[in-house]
Amino acid sequence: MLEIERFDLDEIAAALSDQNLDDEHQHLIDPETGNMVLWTREGGVDGTNPVDLDELDLPMIRPLPSYLWYQDMADFVDLVSDEQAARRLARAINGRGTFRRFKDELHEEYPHLLQPWHEFRDTRAARRAVEWLLDESLIGGAAADRFFAEHPAPPVP
Repeated sequence: MLEIERFDLDEIAAALSDQNLDDEHQHLIDPETGNMVLWTREGGVDGTNPVDLDELDLPMIRPLPSYLWYQDMADFVDLVSDEQAARRLARAINGRGTFRRFKDELHEEYPHLLQPWHEFRDTRAARRAVEWLLDESLIGGAAADRFFAEHPAPPVP
């Protein structure tokens, strides 16, 4: 098993949130190095040599459902102490186009909440990446527990 530091948690989190993958593209990770690779049907993992995905002995990083990423916004909204901001952000996350409306509302009306939102979202994403590494047996439980203890949810104003 590798240490958590050998993995790029931001890359893994991005792969876990990538809702645009299809049968032609997949994110994989090399358990020996911790490096992530992008497999394509036409170019394999090196971009030039096609290889069947089943022939590779690399764990695939399957995207998590979008409702999990939506839940981050809902949880953040629940923690916002400014009642007016919380109400407007709650309205922004209802219906189609939720992610864009939430982002627009923060940028246009509540820029002071941008940094707390980014910290909240990034911490959640990193914790999901660590959970994925643990589920794939690429790290041990003690390392995951240590990471979780060192990376609690940040405060939300």
